[in-house]
Amino acid sequence: MHQPTTEARPSIYYPYQVFAPWLPSAHPPQARQRVVIAGSGPAGMVTALELARHGVPSVVLESELQVSQGSRAIVFTRRSMEILQQVGVAQRMSEQGLPWRFGNSYYRGQRVFRMEAPHDSDDRFYPMLNIQQQYMEEYLLDACAAQPLIDFRWGNKLVQIEQEEGVAHLQIDTPEGPYAMDTDWLVAADGGRSEIRTALELKMEGASYEGFFVIADIRIALPLPTERLAFFDPDWNPGNTILMHREPHGIWRVDYQLPPGETPEQALRPESLKARIDAQLAMIGHAGTPWEMDWSSVYSARTLTLPDYVHGRVLFTGDAAHLLPIFGVRGANTAFQDAQALGWQLGCVVKGLAGEKLLANYSTERVGAAREIIDEAGKSTRFMTPPSRGFRLLRDAVLSLSLSQGFVRPLYHWRTSRPHEYSGSVLNSPGDDNALFSAGPAHGAPPRNIRLSADDFLLDHLGGGFDLLYFTEAPALPEALQQVVVAARARGVPLKVIAVGAPGPVAGADLSLPDADGHFRQRYGVPASGAAYLLRPDQHVCARWLTLDAHRLQAALNTALPQ
Repeated sequence: MHQPTTEARPSIYYPYQVFAPWLPSAHPPQARQRVVIAGSGPAGMVTALELARHGVPSVVLESELQVSQGSRAIVFTRRSMEILQQVGVAQRMSEQGLPWRFGNSYYRGQRVFRMEAPHDSDDRFYPMLNIQQQYMEEYLLDACAAQPLIDFRWGNKLVQIEQEEGVAHLQIDTPEGPYAMDTDWLVAADGGRSEIRTALELKMEGASYEGFFVIADIRIALPLPTERLAFFDPDWNPGNTILMHREPHGIWRVDYQLPPGETPEQALRPESLKARIDAQLAMIGHAGTPWEMDWSSVYSARTLTLPDYVHGRVLFTGDAAHLLPIFGVRGANTAFQDAQALGWQLGCVVKGLAGEKLLANYSTERVGAAREIIDEAGKSTRFMTPPSRGFRLLRDAVLSLSLSQGFVRPLYHWRTSRPHEYSGSVLNSPGDDNALFSAGPAHGAPPRNIRLSADDFLLDHLGGGFDLLYFTEAPALPEALQQVVVAARARGVPLKVIAVGAPGPVAGADLSLPDADGHFRQRYGVPASGAAYLLRPDQHVCARWLTLDAHRLQAALNTALPQ
């Protein structure tokens, strides 16, 4: 019988709430579900919210009775905020978080590199936002609670899976005993130590790096800006690396690498934590500043992924699908992209708008994204934690040269997580004009936001289905295009038409956006009226045309929703 702890997790700044368990005795016998999601971390909840946006119900199983312990993921990228905007929590994140765009690398007391992430007036969100994971999970929980299509079950632990054609049979344990439930699809969002992955005897591919990092969250008053701080080869930790980030509520994250041979148990002893943190504070000129520990943990860098995220009726997402190092803010940010991609594609399959081939595409696209991230993250990881004598010699040479030679300093760049471009996706239209554009987001790219007015942006109007951006100055869409839109909607395809450029309303469009100064056209590389973009429900481009007719639009929709 599963008995999760009912004692609130300790914290000096976050008030943990212990939720009541969902008990089978209080509910009727379980009907077969369309989707069950195991795990209520970032990937699990965003998947549930995305499915709900597409009208698909889900059951979320969480073995614990409260949100995760410790700040964990604390840095969220602009694209993550755009995804979280779609599921309704970005405003609360922005209100409570700390935005930033600069990162600093230090060696022997000298700043040797300063990273500046791009930001312009068309961006609603900053490149990065710092906020502890507990708050992000709290906001997602509130969004789930407000969504009637999400059945959230605290204290429910998935303990057994059996699959046969078209169905997964689940055994779920609770504080009063087990119950059985069948589902069309099981989403494995149960984290880096995924018990579902273990039960299916699946192996991940990639590399694990030797060495450990301590994460320590401390409450301290430091007169420093919200910028990433990285310190290489300091006197108190020779050959190793230290990172610092400001968090809300007076908390600072300190990450430091351990010397070879030291165990996690040794590293987490209070006297060891105090000595290392005091040494770091002294190095940055704040010796003796009082501080208080909130949470600490140990992690090691791994760059691993499953080679396939679809196994029968089980779909993997987030850390259950891949393990990525934190350098470059890749963990939760990649999970959001997984969840957004899985949500719309699984939703279309469940609703009968596409065949199961679409889920194979989900796996292909997201495995490709993971491998791209692993390649980038591996470069950062090898610089932060050299895995061999040769890599250490190379890294140390860069450190030494950077004191006087500017040309090596960009090697410090930490290759921040960025949204994957599905440039080779089978969902991209092969008969469009993608190759003829000289600018704008190409096949598989995420959209470029556009500021429409003081507090109104293009991405505020996208999402929930396919979006057709049609550039025109005419008072109406061509009749043949309107007929394709009406026919698509008649078979259940969510398709919104946004006319761009006309001075007034455009018949046949759901929304008309003026573009008097041509800025929208310029950002999207549109030379004249009649051009168009088709965006998938995750807002990635799947087709673009210099001239669009009904046949080309229908072909693009057929390609994006394979049967």
